[in-house]
Amino acid sequence: MQKWTKSPDAPTRINLLLFDQFSNLCLANCIEPLRAANTLSLRHAFDWSILTPDGAPSRSSSGIEVLADAGIDAPQATDYLFVLASYQHARHDSPATRRLLRQATRRAGVTVGLDAGPWLLASAGLLDGRRATVHWDLLDAFTERFGAVEADRARVVRDGPFVTCAGAMSALDLTLDLIAAHLGAATRLDVEALFLHGDPPVDAGRGGAVADPLVRRALALMRDTVERPLPLAHLARHLSCQPRTLDRRFRARLGAPPGTVYRHLRLAAARKLIEGGTLSIAEIAVRCGYDSPAAMTRAIRRHYGATPSALRQGAA
Repeated sequence: MQKWTKSPDAPTRINLLLFDQFSNLCLANCIEPLRAANTLSLRHAFDWSILTPDGAPSRSSSGIEVLADAGIDAPQATDYLFVLASYQHARHDSPATRRLLRQATRRAGVTVGLDAGPWLLASAGLLDGRRATVHWDLLDAFTERFGAVEADRARVVRDGPFVTCAGAMSALDLTLDLIAAHLGAATRLDVEALFLHGDPPVDAGRGGAVADPLVRRALALMRDTVERPLPLAHLARHLSCQPRTLDRRFRARLGAPPGTVYRHLRLAAARKLIEGGTLSIAEIAVRCGYDSPAAMTRAIRRHYGATPSALRQGAA
């Protein structure tokens, strides 16, 4: 069952190994949600480093040069190793690369192959006997080349300590799932809303904490009624379901009852307005459904461990 909130004892360590001609969009869809999760959760939950095979800068397919923090031989143990290759992946498929990957994966709790990265992992023999996916443009060739791997036309495939990912948008799915696994569904919702700009349409091919159509519709209605929150019985009536059904589905999908999630969305909206720095606290309280600025301030202090003025100063 999904957990609503989690408080990790230490930052989750991620090493991202880049091969020249990697997809910059794929890289951004990994790093930017992690950065947002750190900001929105008010904690240093994720720590990442950029690696290349030799420690030299790597250039993306769009010509953007990214500086490396180290070569792949330098880092010690890590929670996750992300292997990102895209165009010209065949040029990187060499005995030296296979050897480096076999060594590097032994120091990682979980290894993630992104875009054409699974091709390099499979070539190193690391995916033999496992299910895996790859960028779908390469899937037929991947199936022919690596007969010991069970290729799957899926966005994300998890098999033991290996995760494979089909491309840039599935990298976002994977990263949102990782955020939920380490910080809970509440932070995932916040990050998803930041990058998807509201409640996204239901896609049966996507998993995640809010794949349930009823929960998604409820979340959309909650966001639309932040200024005038509905009693939960009225919310259920708008959704044509029983309150107990709504409660059960929220607890199963998000690890929290609807009231807790509704309150979180209102406070998240208030925080966004506070950090925007243009509205008074009194006006924000009205817009987020609070009877008074004092009531909202108390709720924000309980939820975020900081006053509205502290949040505003921190965002300045």
